[in-house]
Amino acid sequence: MKHFMLAWALLLISAGGFASDKFYGLKYTSIQGQTKSLDAYKGKVVLLVNTASECGYTSQYEGLEKLYKTYEGKGLTVIGFPSPTFEQELKTDKEVASFCKLKYGVTFPLSKRVAVKGKDIDPVFEYLTKAAPEKGDVQWNFEKFLINRKGEVVGRFGSSVKPEELASRIEKLL
Repeated sequence: MKHFMLAWALLLISAGGFASDKFYGLKYTSIQGQTKSLDAYKGKVVLLVNTASECGYTSQYEGLEKLYKTYEGKGLTVIGFPSPTFEQELKTDKEVASFCKLKYGVTFPLSKRVAVKGKDIDPVFEYLTKAAPEKGDVQWNFEKFLINRKGEVVGRFGSSVKPEELASRIEKLL
């Protein structure tokens, strides 16, 4: 039996490991240019959002910041991934960072601008769109992916879902 369990564990590892291992193995580049590992968020609840500065949903930055401030001390991290995919993002990371800070007081982490679908899709979104309960391409700006403390994608929410509507889901995971 011990040999069977060891063989099974080795098979899982060779096949790519557990979903959480894949999530925590991913990296992104912060809007300031530093490489960040999602491994730093082990044991936290993470809300990843593809954002845009010139979209009808841009005001959701306010709700995302409120969620972050409300639950950060309990183990929530929000990470925004500005995306030019739908052609509604500012032209440079510097412009995005300035806009988010000045207009919405954003203090949660932001990545550099990334593609969230297509041939240049960022590896984080390639993973999320395959691991989420609802698989498939990102459809628009401000789609949200909720990851539990084990690194599992447990929810995917469309653009029209306001950040505050996720509070009860987040509280259950915290």
